[in-house]
Amino acid sequence: MDGMKNAMTSNWLCYLLRCADGTLYCGITNDIEKRLNAHNEGMGAKYTRSRRPVALVFHENCIDRSSALKRESEIKKLTRTQKLALIDSA
Repeated sequence: MDGMKNAMTSNWLCYLLRCADGTLYCGITNDIEKRLNAHNEGMGAKYTRSRRPVALVFHENCIDRSSALKRESEIKKLTRTQKLALIDSA
């Protein structure tokens, strides 16, 4: 039952990272601290491995994994200028 409870109460996030080279990376997670550490240790996404360190600059709560994936897709379609405006508005 505990596993079921944890699955039902998990909070998914869509997030943006600023990489050391100034680029932005978008992803999702249900444990932002663990995921950020993975990115900075070179164990995260292939894109961020050579662009460390990375810093969390934006995150948005989502109700489940599906909605987080949809939001990630929406954000990835934005221009860099739009992404920066999203970061500034947070």
